[in-house]
Amino acid sequence: MDSASIEVKRHKRRVKSDRLDADKLVTMLVRHQAGERKVWSPVRVPNVAEEDQRQLHRELQELKDDRTRHINRIKGLLASQGLALEVVDESLPQWLPTARLWDGTALGADLQRRLLREWQRWQFVHRQVLELSRERSRRLRCDETPQVDKVRQLLGLAGIGINGAWLLVNEFFGWRKLHNRKQAGALVGLTGTPYHSGNSEHEQGISKAGSRRMRKMLVELAWCWLRWQPESALSQWYVRRFASGKGPARKIGIVAVARKLLIALWRYLERGEIPAGAKVVDWRRKLTSHKAKPSAA
Repeated sequence: MDSASIEVKRHKRRVKSDRLDADKLVTMLVRHQAGERKVWSPVRVPNVAEEDQRQLHRELQELKDDRTRHINRIKGLLASQGLALEVVDESLPQWLPTARLWDGTALGADLQRRLLREWQRWQFVHRQVLELSRERSRRLRCDETPQVDKVRQLLGLAGIGINGAWLLVNEFFGWRKLHNRKQAGALVGLTGTPYHSGNSEHEQGISKAGSRRMRKMLVELAWCWLRWQPESALSQWYVRRFASGKGPARKIGIVAVARKLLIALWRYLERGEIPAGAKVVDWRRKLTSHKAKPSAA
C-alpha cells in the first residue's frame, strides 16, 4: 500500500511504534474488506518480467547522459584555453595536435593526453549507445510481444518518436491497468493540488508524484505534438488558450497538454480511439529515418 495514503491524526504529536502501525494497518484492512474503497491506495508492483523490460531504455538513457557529460568535459577543457569545438567525433585525436591557442602556441602535452583519455571514455560509451539503439530497433522489427505491439501502435502517430513510445509503454502502459483518466494523470504527478480552506482558494501546482522520467518525457512529447500535429484538437485547444500568452502561461499550458496527451494516448491504446484530428503515419518510416540520422554527439 502507498504509505502516503494512510491517514494520520493531526491534533498532536503521534506516538510511533511498530505495534501501533500494525494495528492501524489491520484496522484499515478491515475497513477495506468491508467495502470502503477509498481507505488507502494500493501499489501495483511490476513482476520480474515486467521489471526486466524496463532495463534497456533506462540503461540507454543513462549511457546518453554519460556521453553528454564526457562531451561537455571535453568542450569545457578546450573552452578554458579559448578554443571552441562544435562536434566531438572520431577526428578529435587528429585535430588536437593542429589546434592553436590565441598566440599560435599548441595545447599543453598533459592537457592533450587528458583530452585523449576523455575522448576514449566518450568513444566507449558512444559505442554502447549505438549497440543498445540497434538492439531496440531490432526488437521493434522482430518482436511480437504485446508491449512491442503497443510501441508500434504509438509510433503510428505523428509526433511520437521511438524514445517516447518505448518509455511510455515499458514504464506505464505496458503493465499498469488504468480504470479512468484521473488515474493516468495522478500516476505521473500531472494532476493539480488545490488548496481550499475557509475563504482562501488557490492552486498549489501539480503534485509531481510518480515517475520524474515520465513527466519529463511527456512534456517533451507535448511540444513535439504541437509541432507535428498542428491540426489536432489538442493543438488547437492550446493555441486558443495559451499561444498568445507569455512564457509562464505557455509553460502552464504545455503541462496541461502533456496531461491531456497522456489520457488521449491511453484511450488510443486501450480502446483504439485515435486522438481527434491526429495524423497517422507508417511506423516503419520512423525506424528508417532514425537509423539514417547520426547519433547526437
